[in-house]
Amino acid sequence: MGSPARASLIVASNRGPLSIVVVDDGEDEVRRGGGGLVSGMQAALSAAPDALWICAALNDRERGLARRATSGRLSEVSVVADALAGDFDVRMLPIDAVTFRQAYNGIANSTLWFVLHMLYEPARSPVFDQAWRRQWAGYVRYNRAFAEAIAAEAADGATVMVQDYHLLLAPRMLRELRPDVRIGHFTHTPWVPPEYFRMLPDDVVRDLLNGLLGAHLVGFHTARWAKHFAACCHDLLGRRPGSGLDVFPLSTDADELRERAYERDVNRALRGLRGTVGDRKVIGRVDRTELSKNVLRGLLAFRELLRTRPEWHDRVVHVVYNSPSREHLPEYREYTATVERLGREIDEEFSTDDWTPVVLEIADDYPGSLATMRLSDVVFVNSVRDGMNLVVLEGIVLSERDPAVVLTREAGAADTLGDDALLINPFDVSQTAAALH
Repeated sequence: MGSPARASLIVASNRGPLSIVVVDDGEDEVRRGGGGLVSGMQAALSAAPDALWICAALNDRERGLARRATSGRLSEVSVVADALAGDFDVRMLPIDAVTFRQAYNGIANSTLWFVLHMLYEPARSPVFDQAWRRQWAGYVRYNRAFAEAIAAEAADGATVMVQDYHLLLAPRMLRELRPDVRIGHFTHTPWVPPEYFRMLPDDVVRDLLNGLLGAHLVGFHTARWAKHFAACCHDLLGRRPGSGLDVFPLSTDADELRERAYERDVNRALRGLRGTVGDRKVIGRVDRTELSKNVLRGLLAFRELLRTRPEWHDRVVHVVYNSPSREHLPEYREYTATVERLGREIDEEFSTDDWTPVVLEIADDYPGSLATMRLSDVVFVNSVRDGMNLVVLEGIVLSERDPAVVLTREAGAADTLGDDALLINPFDVSQTAAALH
């Protein structure tokens, strides 16, 4: 897990291409990370000489391994890491646990995520007090740790690709340390108009925007998010991003996805799902128990469909596969419990001896998720906001039933699919029920 002295291409992100877990015998096992970022960045890094991925150590075991790597005391786990990561090196930063928690939980996921997805309830939140300021100081330290690590590893004139809302300050910090390197930053979330972004403290607004403008190139999934960012720079900072702002819609690797979706574990999950569903229509959704994914209103819309369109009784099943998300945050635990309760209520109201209208699974079950996509007659995504949402594109690729798409207009994917999807207002439950019909 060591890194070359000087790298010509560096990717920097909170989560890297590897994770370290404890297996049955108590030993550390290195596993490949999931998600579209890993697949996309691995291809770019493997094609470049002297490439390096810098990420944060996410737990105490990873921090311990990262410290051993830094001090030169490596175990055989580094060999496994090299084989899993690809033809490039990985450096995990052993950022102390308090700083990581403040930056990741306090600011990235409880502040920036809420701002960029417009999740705040202004009558009650946000509150920016002294406790929040301590968390903000942790976010600054976290970003500085990345900037210093990149500066130390980058070759003269290297290209650096900084990823997402965890590292909005890093481009400016890095540019001050290493003006010779070329810096790009890509934001995988949406962006918001100036009137919403200015909910943040004034100095934080300036620091975040200036932080991103430290990059030579700032990228977003869609022109809509880029336009909002440019408006924030103009209205709140008096600056324009100029030619350093561009749009790069993220897509999915159809061949790789299909290959994975027909492996044995997925076929086994598909047989089980078919046994439950029978020959009924399937409204399929795959996402996380994440507030912005809007699962609760999706279930309310399905309930309204059954209440107002009795002809669908015993003819349709809503299959919901949700991966657990941010369970350490109380808002997420409460939301997940509410989703589970509503799913049970719908079943109690409508189910019969041989028909269960809602199949709700909250588990880390990737094979089950792929099986759901293969069986979907309707690919259903009603997020409050989404930078892109690859699941809807994956559902179109994998469905064996020529699916209809019911899609929130607030996802970047709506800009891509346009009239080829039934676009909905994610807050309008009745409109969503009509679209499902």
